[in-house]
Amino acid sequence: MSDAVIRWVGGPVVYARVQGEFRIGEAIEVGPEHRPGEVIRLKHDELVGQVYEDTTGMRPGDAVRGTGAALSVRLGPGLLGHIFDGLLRPLDAGGAHVGKAGDKIGFRPLVKVGNTLNAGAAIGALPSDGVQQYVLLPPGIGGTVDSIVAEGTYPHDATLCSIKSADGGTHNIGFFQLWPIRKPRPVRERLPADEPMITGQRILDTLFPVARGGQAAIPGGFGTGKTVLQETLAKWCDADVIIYVGCGERGNEMAEVLREFPKLTDPRTSRGLMERTVIIANTSNMPVAAREASIYTAVTVGEFFRDQGLHVALMADSTSRWAEALREVSGRLGELPGEAAYPAYLGSRLAEFYERAARVKTLGGKDGSLTIIGAVSPPAGDFSEPVTSHTKRYVRCFWGLDRERAQARFYPAIHPLQSYSENSGRFAAWWTARGNSEWHAQRERLLSLLEAQADLERMARIVGKDSLPPAQQLTLLCAELINEAFLRQSAFSEVDRYCSPKRQTAMLKIILNFIELAQAALGRGVLPQTIAELSILRRLQRMGEEIGEEQIEKFVELRAALESTMAALGKDEPHAA
Repeated sequence: MSDAVIRWVGGPVVYARVQGEFRIGEAIEVGPEHRPGEVIRLKHDELVGQVYEDTTGMRPGDAVRGTGAALSVRLGPGLLGHIFDGLLRPLDAGGAHVGKAGDKIGFRPLVKVGNTLNAGAAIGALPSDGVQQYVLLPPGIGGTVDSIVAEGTYPHDATLCSIKSADGGTHNIGFFQLWPIRKPRPVRERLPADEPMITGQRILDTLFPVARGGQAAIPGGFGTGKTVLQETLAKWCDADVIIYVGCGERGNEMAEVLREFPKLTDPRTSRGLMERTVIIANTSNMPVAAREASIYTAVTVGEFFRDQGLHVALMADSTSRWAEALREVSGRLGELPGEAAYPAYLGSRLAEFYERAARVKTLGGKDGSLTIIGAVSPPAGDFSEPVTSHTKRYVRCFWGLDRERAQARFYPAIHPLQSYSENSGRFAAWWTARGNSEWHAQRERLLSLLEAQADLERMARIVGKDSLPPAQQLTLLCAELINEAFLRQSAFSEVDRYCSPKRQTAMLKIILNFIELAQAALGRGVLPQTIAELSILRRLQRMGEEIGEEQIEKFVELRAALESTMAALGKDEPHAA
């Protein structure tokens, strides 16, 4: 271990005179209370470190001690269902992280003496009535099983297995492994992002789908519904494990998350959602350097579960507060500021974070994925500010929240013309396999109508809606139906808070059928006002609330009623001029 002596303290940053060897990224213990920190700069005989706890009371002359290892977290049993800080230290009342004296953990071996194992292979399974977890060989360690314990319960620090490597060395494997948070965990192969992660939200799954193992950003100003949307995704997306990191959020908002998440019911098992969730909480009044580390801690935990062959969704709320932590530390270091005073390396740090999302073949040979969904809080909803603009370069899915939609109580308040999904072209085969071979064309049709609506509404504000030609009035009517019947979806509705791909397909087809029949009626001379007054239109607008997942066959009845109603138009109704 190396030592240094503090000569200057400024907020979370300390300067110290070095009296030994240190490395960039090395974990350090600062002051008489051994507060955790990390080396971020070395120059001649001077060390610059950032401290992950409050530095009040520190003074020049206090000792800085190096640990000889990179800043790491302890991965293993006891993560799911609990709440941690940015360095993965337990915050919930029970001291949730397994590893206390007297703790014992169940273990069932999956290998035998003499088996040859590659790095990342599973040596045993943990008891579970929910998400199945395994004890894995750490990356870089493989060889022949020299010994393995029998099935039973063992102390948290017990040796479960001994591995003799090819060079003759022996490695003792236990329940836990340490991993540096800033180093991505290795995989055997990165797989194509050719299947979507289903969220249960129609506007996302149909118009702007995110790939399993992909990246998505949710930018939006204050009050536009970022946190509610992320909580909805956490509850309903088809991921095995949820990692929720509150990075620099307001204390009352984080308290609400901590209070609400344990109460949520998992729709898969009808048990608590927290059983497959890890929450990493770092509020705005916590040490700013720990806020910067919390993002990397969360993604490291996500990679650990991914390596077990699980599909993981990581919700980061919000990366803007994380970027502000970078800016504050950078300012205290005296670095040359970039745009909006953010450090010049903001873009590369965002890239490092989002690039750790992937769908992979793990070292153990299983398929796993880590999908990252990051919220962004641009000041005044300005999407051109640096964090949002840099984020757009590294994500393939952009769900822009709109203040006007949010104020109109339209949920989700995602603006369909400010959002995009670059992966959507890859998912046509996935939808075809589930009975909708026309999904891509239908999606394009909806987006073109919504774009036409925006153009026509600008014109209508000048000349008046009634002055538009009948065809344009019908376009506005159809686009309004898309918004009300398909894109609007209440997170608090017992019936419509989740919409399966099968139900989405049924709703999408019936809406497009209405559009075709309405255009045919217009060709027969029926006025758009007549179509707008049809009672069937109200039923279409309410079908999401009135036809649930167990009643999908009722869409056939609704479609038959629609066709008969539209066929009757044009016989007695007044005609367009």
